Amino acid sequence: MRHFLVLTVLFLFSRNVNALENTPAGLWKTFDDKGKATGYIRVMENQDIYTGVIEKGLPTDKEDKFCSLCKGERKDKKLIGMTVIKNVKANGDSYEGSEILDPFSGNTYRVKLTLKEAGKKMEVRGFVGISLFGRTQIWERENE
Repeated sequence: MRHFLVLTVLFLFSRNVNALENTPAGLWKTFDDKGKATGYIRVMENQDIYTGVIEKGLPTDKEDKFCSLCKGERKDKKLIGMTVIKNVKANGDSYEGSEILDPFSGNTYRVKLTLKEAGKKMEVRGFVGISLFGRTQIWERENE
């Protein structure tokens, strides 16, 4: 009976881990369009809506960087802790939302997230209007 209980707990735990890898929720190492690592974004889920916050920069980055090119409420605010992905919801095999911020240009775009390689990578597409007019980055999931 004890073996059955242990196997059941292990099975349920493994299903929860796999479920997390099948959503954008988690810590992601970000890369620019040229493939250069830029930092880490934590994507969180709350009531089926995903948001992303800059959790940390790279070790070579200064912790006190500010978004001088941002507009509105983000102007001159610290990058660490800034929300850069807003209002993303599941839409079939991808996740789509109202906004992703490029903190290097201060511009905002609509966003589409598509998980790849069993959730180990994520295709992040920022676009204006329709997805055809945009650019794509590949982010890598960090093991925590």
